[in-house]
Amino acid sequence: MKKLFFLLLVVLFSQNTHAQLFNKERIANDASGGKGDIDNQFLTWGYFLGFNNYDFKFEYIDQDTDQTTEVLVEREAGFNVGLVGDMKINKYINLRLEPGLYYTSRNLRFPNLEEEKDFLREVKSTYIHVPLLVKFSTKRLNNIKPFIVGGISTSLNLSSNQDNPEDNEQGRFRTTKYTHYYEVGFGIDFYLFYFKFTPSIRGVFAINDELVRDDDPNSPWTGNISSMTSRGVFINFTFQ
Repeated sequence: MKKLFFLLLVVLFSQNTHAQLFNKERIANDASGGKGDIDNQFLTWGYFLGFNNYDFKFEYIDQDTDQTTEVLVEREAGFNVGLVGDMKINKYINLRLEPGLYYTSRNLRFPNLEEEKDFLREVKSTYIHVPLLVKFSTKRLNNIKPFIVGGISTSLNLSSNQDNPEDNEQGRFRTTKYTHYYEVGFGIDFYLFYFKFTPSIRGVFAINDELVRDDDPNSPWTGNISSMTSRGVFINFTFQ
């Protein structure tokens, strides 16, 4: 997924830089179909589509845990879709709200357990993810504007099982409903005639423990875990 993103980025960047940095004739698109420069608008709207790849980071009570007792995480690619609201602060700084729906799945393997029904837990997550981001842009180069972005976010996991009375003894791995994160990333705005197209990549890092522990304090699934936090990569394609 990362290779696909960077390949797309290289192709788009090479085409645009050749056309706009080296050609004598340069046409500056306003990304609004001639209705006015999008960068001069105080509020703008759009939507995004993309991919995600989530992981879990585990911390253990017994720090001498070896590979036979560590929880192994098998990651799967998910997808994202959402809306974008952008508020101009000044020429180089924008405040962005990007609520979206994020679907992902992770498989947890507990190698110290022998029976197949015990050592595999599938954790499917459907997040309503709401980040508040600050976008810092460089000076526009004809129809290209690189930027970095950072901020905080929160998500509601619709598949958390937090209130489910069943735990791992009945095959239910539970996580908290709400998770809070910080995010950092970068991207490039490409100004086309009718809209602005933006590929971007962001890293997200949870700051709160998401594990709902089993009723048994000595549970082989959760008893030795002191914290479990999500981390992930988002690749989004925004149309604005």
